[in-house]
Amino acid sequence: MKKSLSFFVIVCFIATMGLFHGCKKATIPELTTVAISDVGLTSAVSGGTIVTDGGEDITAKGVCWSTSTNPTVADTKTSDGTGSANFTSNIVGLSEGTTYYVRAYATNEVGTAYGNELTFTTNEVTGAVLTTTEVSALTSTSAVVGGNITDDGGGNITARGVYWGTSPNPTVNKTTNGTGTGDFTSNLTGLSDGTVYYYRAYATNSSGTTYGQEFSFITPVTDIEGNVYETVKIGDQVWMAENLKTTKFNDNSEIPNVTENTIWMALTSSAYCWINNDEATYKSLYGALYNWHAVESGILCPTGWHVPTDAEFSALEIALGMSQADASGTEWRGTDQGIKLKNETGWSEGENGSNTSGFSALPSGYRSYATGISEGFGILGYWWSSTSQDDALAVYRRLDGNNDKVFRWATYKQAGKSVRCIKTN
Repeated sequence: MKKSLSFFVIVCFIATMGLFHGCKKATIPELTTVAISDVGLTSAVSGGTIVTDGGEDITAKGVCWSTSTNPTVADTKTSDGTGSANFTSNIVGLSEGTTYYVRAYATNEVGTAYGNELTFTTNEVTGAVLTTTEVSALTSTSAVVGGNITDDGGGNITARGVYWGTSPNPTVNKTTNGTGTGDFTSNLTGLSDGTVYYYRAYATNSSGTTYGQEFSFITPVTDIEGNVYETVKIGDQVWMAENLKTTKFNDNSEIPNVTENTIWMALTSSAYCWINNDEATYKSLYGALYNWHAVESGILCPTGWHVPTDAEFSALEIALGMSQADASGTEWRGTDQGIKLKNETGWSEGENGSNTSGFSALPSGYRSYATGISEGFGILGYWWSSTSQDDALAVYRRLDGNNDKVFRWATYKQAGKSVRCIKTN
């Protein structure tokens, strides 16, 4: 009897437990959102971890996102399969520099559950980082420049090159030199001689155009024979920074080279010579010496340039700090303008200048009108102006190694002196 009762109790207990278990209700799944990773310009990676399926099969899962909080499956979402396995979601089609809210989701027969909400901001393209390459291969009409793009700012470089012009911060004339990062070379053509140009490299990506540092250069001038001269801007004037060395007028006609001293002394027509009649030694650095009759021709300098007038020399001196009163005077005038005009090398020891003007004057001496002999080389320099004082005399400028000032006077037109050309406005 006792055994039968015990068996009955056990059977009832088992039946009761089975009934209880069969009556347990299913729920929505439980899950968490995986931390955001690999955030880019228009994409990111997340996913979900399924804690429980809620007692029913998971029929859909993924992540949903929005630019507003609490995104749902009614917003943009991924579909990452079924079942209770953890999953990874690739979030794509995003906008740059935008904040998004993300939740993992899982759906079973009961409904849709969401994981915790996370937020992230997509990357944003910034301006490219680049430098401008300094000028090389400079001629009177062309130059080689360029740039180096070291960082694309997170976006594709769709255009690059160099902007250039005759005013600072140029944005009109430009070269186009491909795409992408790295070094590039730009050829500037169609330039004018003796002209200051400003240039800067540029790079364009989706954020806009950025620029490298700005540089400038001044083009040289080339004479009828192909001699190339450095130029310099002083005040509002553009000067040759070297002595003229042409043996032809700018109409391609020959200038007589007179070597005999007695003939030189008696000349009333154009002529030139080399210091001590030695072209090989002196031409390159010191240029030629011309009598004033060559200056008077009006075609000694390259086309578009001319021998400066006395007034233009005075304007140069005033630009270097000489007073108007001193500039109008004669003999030694000013303060330290001679130092500013003299080159830093090439004069006797202790007599070099600072050359802060860029004029780069050297002691080329002169050829005497009285003897026809080359004199003063290494000690002083003379430069003709185009201003005639009378039938016999013309005005010049002189620099001495042992004097800081500038000498102004007139001498006989048969004398041989250096010539600097100035650009015609």
